[in-house]
Amino acid sequence: MSFKEQIKEGIPNVLPQSKPHDLSINHAPKRKNILSSEEKKLALKNALRYFDKSQHSELISEFKNELDTYGRIYMYRLRPDYKMYARPIEEYPAKSQQAAAIMLMIQNNLDYAVAQHPHELITYGGNGGVFSNWAQYRLTMKYLSEMNDEQTLVMYSGHPMGLFPSHKNAPRVVVTNGMMIPNYSKPDDWEKFNALGVTQYGQMTAGSFMYIGPQGIVHGTTITVLNGFRKIKKSPKGNLFVTSGLGGMSGAQPKAGNIAGCITVCAEVNPKITQVRLDQGWVDEKITDLDALVARVNIAKAEKETISIAYLGNIVDVWEKFDKDNVHVDLGSDQTSLHNPWAGGYYPVDISFEDANDMMANNPGLFKQKVQETLRRHAKAINKHTAKGTYFFDYGNAFLLEASRAGADIMADNGIDFKYPSYVQDIMGPMCFDYGFGPFRWVCASGKPEDLVKTDEIACEVLEDIKKNSPEEIQQQMADNIQWIKGAQDNKLVVGSQARILYADAEGRLKIAEAFNNAIKNERIGTVILGRDHHDVSGTDSPFRETSNIYDGSRFTADMAIHNVIGDSFRGATWVSIHNGGGVGWGEVINGGFGMVLDGSIDAEKRLKSMLFWDVNNGIARRNWARNEGAIFAIKRAMEGEPNLKVTLPNLVDEDLLDSL
Repeated sequence: MSFKEQIKEGIPNVLPQSKPHDLSINHAPKRKNILSSEEKKLALKNALRYFDKSQHSELISEFKNELDTYGRIYMYRLRPDYKMYARPIEEYPAKSQQAAAIMLMIQNNLDYAVAQHPHELITYGGNGGVFSNWAQYRLTMKYLSEMNDEQTLVMYSGHPMGLFPSHKNAPRVVVTNGMMIPNYSKPDDWEKFNALGVTQYGQMTAGSFMYIGPQGIVHGTTITVLNGFRKIKKSPKGNLFVTSGLGGMSGAQPKAGNIAGCITVCAEVNPKITQVRLDQGWVDEKITDLDALVARVNIAKAEKETISIAYLGNIVDVWEKFDKDNVHVDLGSDQTSLHNPWAGGYYPVDISFEDANDMMANNPGLFKQKVQETLRRHAKAINKHTAKGTYFFDYGNAFLLEASRAGADIMADNGIDFKYPSYVQDIMGPMCFDYGFGPFRWVCASGKPEDLVKTDEIACEVLEDIKKNSPEEIQQQMADNIQWIKGAQDNKLVVGSQARILYADAEGRLKIAEAFNNAIKNERIGTVILGRDHHDVSGTDSPFRETSNIYDGSRFTADMAIHNVIGDSFRGATWVSIHNGGGVGWGEVINGGFGMVLDGSIDAEKRLKSMLFWDVNNGIARRNWARNEGAIFAIKRAMEGEPNLKVTLPNLVDEDLLDSL
């Protein structure tokens, strides 16, 4: 059966043979055994409803075994035999080019070179699922192969509800993930309802089909590291950045350190993923001995090398060893998946990786205790370094949040704030988001590297032209992104689809997209798929990350993300998504994203102009109302260029008046 025939078949009438568990693949850890006996029966009923009744007796024991063994029903038997990767768009069986583009992006998210746990349909972050099981994948791909341009596919936390009549300007797909009633958004609620098969954690770009491999976070981390060194008035050259995490998105850190030009030490406990990053060239060297690590870092400092080093072991040991041996750390952070602390996102010190995984599954109470003990040690070691002059920032992975819950010494004197800033508070918020700069990305649907080269050239030309007349306030952002796009090919950032990312404001996104659409119309390049990370100006309400520099008391509200996805949906997005959870954890954030297909048409030009302007300026308007100085500047500038934009501006209160009360 051909690839196209398998896609159109969906869930087969004749069940495929069971598949052995492939130990060569990086698998998700066993999930917590959280369901009661009656709930396990319900989980089985929920799983079997995808199949004809005649197949239930064959599948029930297999699904029960998966639930008992892995804590989830993944339906491994239904995993396709064809290779999983983003094919050129014309290779997909589709009546709608927009639907074919979405199939391409789904397969990219599950590409073995991209996905963290591909057999469990998890793209990154330990639990960021594209789907919950392989029946959902097969059924979704079948629906997309049948869809026409007057239908919309509704996705219900990985489950395709079905195709509904709509119209050509409506989104082709509407995605929701984990949208729980607020009182059911605690970590154990995710464990329970995900095990039941009724919801999933879509992370940010995993469950919205817009992940482009670690390139996205490479760019954001590069900008963060560069600006971090600027903040402490040091050159990256010969200076040290210490962090942890090489799985999923965090694997981008050493590559970003190399691009920024510093020495990077990144600790990781998983031997398999450490080797993968070394083999991929995302890290230069791997070291397993702490004394050898200290010696290597001292040589790198003396010779002012630009180098990235993976330490196979626990980050706490690194911080403690560097303190003992007086290795000065200039920048420090952490990018383990602490939004998911009890299910593989963070590992306790002084316990082997294998023993920790066993404890996580079979003694979760003790595992939680050990993780919290480790967090206290982790924070204590960092405090010793910051007392010596290290600049430490929270990289939005819930490190400070979970450390505080563990009782670590990370609270400020007022007992309310953390003693260390979020990188959004100190760097990305005031320097990028408030001015409308965020992670704009595109994918060349042809799959041709030469198309990506051409789009890089087009984007660079557009940015250089914009920079000539840009105000002083955004000259640095423009220069950083021009430098980035010029070096993108040399840095070999493509993993999976032929994709690129850069930070652009509304003007940059609009002009780049319009230039792409014209190039498609003139047959210089093929179809392009636009998108962005949810980690952006408008898409995400996250009080400890994206909106952590909102100080008017509204950072715990989620109006902006909801407004954003609603506005994108009627302004021309090809697909839209809204999720509970993301980089800082289930119940801690609401985030939304979009995808948009450019085909060279006049309709595409109209859609991109309407939607991209809103997608950015919605967030600037909210940040302006919070009295953020950069956002007030940016929204006034936007109103000057668009007469139909009229935004409420805040009246600033004289601080002396408040102090007199």
